[in-house]
Amino acid sequence: MNIIVLVKQVPDTAEVKLDPKTGNLIREGIESIINPDDRHALEAAVALKEEHGGKITAISMGPPQAIDALSEALGMGADTGILLSDRAFAGADTWATSTTLGKAIEKAGTYDLILCGRQAIDGDTAQIGPQVAEYLGLPQVSYVYDIEKVSKKSMVVKRRMEDGFERVQCTLPALLTVIGDMNHPRYSHVANLIDACKEKAKIEIWNAADIGVQTRDVGLEGSLTNVAKTFAPKFQREGEILKGDTLVVVKELVAKLKENMLI
Repeated sequence: MNIIVLVKQVPDTAEVKLDPKTGNLIREGIESIINPDDRHALEAAVALKEEHGGKITAISMGPPQAIDALSEALGMGADTGILLSDRAFAGADTWATSTTLGKAIEKAGTYDLILCGRQAIDGDTAQIGPQVAEYLGLPQVSYVYDIEKVSKKSMVVKRRMEDGFERVQCTLPALLTVIGDMNHPRYSHVANLIDACKEKAKIEIWNAADIGVQTRDVGLEGSLTNVAKTFAPKFQREGEILKGDTLVVVKELVAKLKENMLI
């Protein structure tokens, strides 16, 4: 079973701050990690390979340092990695990103399944998976937390719903976006990490020309949306001190709580 896993390197958002002057994320000195949901996708891919055999290709789009995320993916059990890195890809919205990833998947060759996380913690759009599936003309299932059955031509999965789950059968090849309830990602194997660092050929770096795209179709130029401004919300707390006889203060407090629909 040949599986493609889409992996994104993201800043550890528990530590991210915004520059008060520019509104941009301060990335300097911030640790970068594999997007958490993508780790669950990797674990699902490795489990499927262990059961059915095959090959796992991890694909990531980002700056040169994103190769670290692919090295970690190899450490978890992926066989090869592809880094899409080109200044032409910078500033891409989800539409342009999905176009770039779709082109790379087409170039990567045949596959049975594409896995990716539900969403990235630095964007939270949950659009990349569905848009890539739409670009490639594939059936898609989102919010997957269990793969029940796999055959040569189809698979049966469970997807999380607000009030339960839905069992879905889809034909292959297909694209699944997975959630954190699906599994517990394994740690990277030290020996695999060492091999990933030694054997650079396991990770290829492709630019816009390699995947056959025009710069007008990718990156900022190919984006349908643009971020006008990023800012942190300002919270202003208001307080009021009630003074006087205890009984009077309590009645006044209860009245204010009711007025603000807090009780």
